[in-house]
Amino acid sequence: MTRRSALAVSGLIVSLLLVVGCATPYDIGNADPRVTPVEAAKDVAGMLNHTVAWGGLIAAAKNLKDQTELEVVGYPLDTENRPDSNAAPTGRFLVVQTGYLETADYAPGRLITVVGTVTETRRGTVGEAPYVYPVVAASQLRLWPKPTGDRREPGFHFGIGVGIIR
Repeated sequence: MTRRSALAVSGLIVSLLLVVGCATPYDIGNADPRVTPVEAAKDVAGMLNHTVAWGGLIAAAKNLKDQTELEVVGYPLDTENRPDSNAAPTGRFLVVQTGYLETADYAPGRLITVVGTVTETRRGTVGEAPYVYPVVAASQLRLWPKPTGDRREPGFHFGIGVGIIR
């Protein structure tokens, strides 16, 4: 193999690694991510049957007879349609999913993105404070992976040789 073809192969490998490493956004279809849960709760008549894409941090999960309900603290979606928990919250909402979801997986503290239609509002409380929750009937749920810990190094390394990690 000539030096020129070795460089071409190396360039191709690096290009493939870069393409494979790029994240693609979670597909929310034609759902509207711009309307916040707080806005929906204030204008439920105008929001009924409106398809939204909301994300957030699960605050509570419970299984009922025929469905699972999740209480979610909403956060805006980032460019990958993942909740940005570093941003200001956008309000709480309830997710209703027909059937059974394992609440050990859909546990408090996990990030989700939901696509669905606004069906109603429900009155409840957050602590002792009264709260009006918009309710979303889920058509899609994306449970995001748990963080793997505090990473201080890049996720990939280039080099030749033997390394020892302590």
